[in-house]
Amino acid sequence: MTLNVVPYGPELRDAWNARVASSKNGTFLFDRGYMDYHAARFADASLVVYDDAAPVALFPASRAGDVVSSHGGLTYGGFVTGDDMTAEQMLGVFDVAAAHFAKEGVATVRYKTVPHIYHRIPAEEDRYALFRVGARLVRRDLLAVLTPGSAPKYQERRRRGVKKARQSGMTVTETRDFGSYWAILDRVLGEKHGAKPVHSLDEIAMLGDRFSANVRLFVAEDAGRMLGGVVVYESGTVAHCQYIAADEDGRHRGALDLVFDTLITSVYAKKRYFDFGISNEEDGRVLNAGLMAQKEGFGARAVAHDFYEMTL
Repeated sequence: MTLNVVPYGPELRDAWNARVASSKNGTFLFDRGYMDYHAARFADASLVVYDDAAPVALFPASRAGDVVSSHGGLTYGGFVTGDDMTAEQMLGVFDVAAAHFAKEGVATVRYKTVPHIYHRIPAEEDRYALFRVGARLVRRDLLAVLTPGSAPKYQERRRRGVKKARQSGMTVTETRDFGSYWAILDRVLGEKHGAKPVHSLDEIAMLGDRFSANVRLFVAEDAGRMLGGVVVYESGTVAHCQYIAADEDGRHRGALDLVFDTLITSVYAKKRYFDFGISNEEDGRVLNAGLMAQKEGFGARAVAHDFYEMTL
């Protein structure tokens, strides 16, 4: 085994995307068509690790000063590998990547794992390697995840919300009208949290066009009026919810209850995992108990997403 590291460059784009597509733990977020949409905000520091002439691991990464993160613009990261990755080989991959970054003046590597729910087959060789190199656990997010068809039953409050929404004549549809939904989302985030969506309307519309099978918008409507909805990032094993919002009328009438019920019992009834996303703040040290309880009301239970830091 002779491992060597090559920094990512545009000439490797097709080979990179092909490796992501055939990997055991990669998703469309690692496709360069997704990663590079915000290239102006992040200095790319991605690596390709080869065993002789064969690529065995990709490392989506960005750099700020002497800190490398995997990747600053992505929810999760870490080494993307194929079915043939072994525990011993991963130890070698960590060694050559660390040596490369140290030579380039990097002092710290922040490593986001890929949660196991995204793994097509087991892919936690990196967890063991992180332990072996003495990486520190610096953050733990809590995902609320259910397995459609075998999750605990809804809590009564959620059942009532679904029934109320249906009886009011509300329906759930998939749409590409990100503009109307972003108007609701912007208003809700601004009023409740003093925040704005991470993606601008132009960005999410572009990603929706570029990855139409992966970036999907589902909304609750009544007589053609949008009341609320959710953006779903769909990968091979997971339907992941983000940008969840409803206007005041939608909240009173159970719009989101109906949207989630439709996704869980119909649209994604055969998906391995349905992920409501995180319910914590301050690097996982504060749990938003009310938000977590709402998700648990649909039968979701906790999956940990770990972040590590290595000093070189």
